[in-house]
Amino acid sequence: MRDPKLPKPPPATARRGAPTLAEKLRRHSPWLLLLWFALSVYLFLSAAPPAASPLRPTFLPRPRALSATTTSKPTTRPPVRIYLYDLPSRFNRDWAAADPRCARHLFAAEVALHEALLSYPSARADRPEDADLFFVPVYVSCNFSTLNGFPSLSHARGLLADAVDIVRRDMPYCNRSAGADHVFVASHDFGACFHPMEDVAIADGIPEFLKRSILLQTFGVHGPHVCQEAEHVVIPPHVPPEVAHELPEPEKAQRDIFAFFRGKMEVHPKNISGHFYGKKVRTELLQRYGRNSKFYLKRKRYNDYRSEMARSIFCLCPLGWAPWSPRLVESVLLGCIPVIIADNIRLPFPSVLRWPDISLQVAEKDIASLETVLDHVMATNLTVIQKNLWDPVKRKVLVFNRPLEEGDATWQVLRELEVLLDRSQRRSYVGSLRM
Repeated sequence: MRDPKLPKPPPATARRGAPTLAEKLRRHSPWLLLLWFALSVYLFLSAAPPAASPLRPTFLPRPRALSATTTSKPTTRPPVRIYLYDLPSRFNRDWAAADPRCARHLFAAEVALHEALLSYPSARADRPEDADLFFVPVYVSCNFSTLNGFPSLSHARGLLADAVDIVRRDMPYCNRSAGADHVFVASHDFGACFHPMEDVAIADGIPEFLKRSILLQTFGVHGPHVCQEAEHVVIPPHVPPEVAHELPEPEKAQRDIFAFFRGKMEVHPKNISGHFYGKKVRTELLQRYGRNSKFYLKRKRYNDYRSEMARSIFCLCPLGWAPWSPRLVESVLLGCIPVIIADNIRLPFPSVLRWPDISLQVAEKDIASLETVLDHVMATNLTVIQKNLWDPVKRKVLVFNRPLEEGDATWQVLRELEVLLDRSQRRSYVGSLRM
């Protein structure tokens, strides 16, 4: 029905020429009002803050962070913010004070990471409400060996269980997430399985109270393994940062040793523990190349062994009890090409460090061909690998500096944690949608 308030349109026979603008507006005014109303609603909703979704995970707050694959300018803001628990000194400081080795040996990443975060305020969240993650500083490696040299980890599970009990009792954040946003360091042969023999480590497994948490561990292999059945980041073994500076720069070193190894090489492969050390790999190295003048293989300890590495072109990094070895990091810092002889090993920080560009990997079954492989590299792409290896940026990636420096090992740990955090949030979000 026509609105009686509007003027009666003239008869069609009386119209002449094109309709005027006023006539067009009068004709389409209902549609214009409807369009104006829809536009107003759209602008109002766009300006309003989004409503909280019951499906969005809330236990991990996420401020803006640097992506692990970003190519933007470097920033001094770390990728994630971590709240450090202030545990009683018997969990950390007392151990470090009792033995200076605690902060320097191959398992000392637990100390280095804690001290690096303490000395870099930008990496820490002062209030737990502002944290992405929570770091639980427990030093279980300080008493890392007995008088006979065998690792001593029997106290690890009890010490960590006590720390977790305190955190659960005194702080609500662990209970809120069931520990999923809590970070522990397990810098041992087989990570949080806490035993140097793989069969025993597998039988013991990861303590139940750690299985929902995030573990920073030197142990990592491709494929499933009982000792990595938890969220984890593979980190480098600890080497004191000054190693990178105590000898001449790699490109200036005189390299008169073809292939170097100094360490445990058993004449009789089955040792006192009843296990075959390093799957007999080191024994075979000694048997095949011990009399070869191109190979510098030594079984006895020598405090200045790093000076020998700095003189070497290739540094052999065979597996021991576990696949990884501190020789890996020492070789990189001293400019000696690491020759990794450990099947299935996962190496730290592959997203920022292309290991095939700076190292060689030789299968355990191919030890008989080792000399041929090294001769081939010498004749083809040695210069390219050395140029990549001697890049100071690449060498910095594996060093736990104190205080933290952008691009160093602690920084890379934070980047890896961000990736884990984002993946965890996506998984939680998708899981909630399926409920």
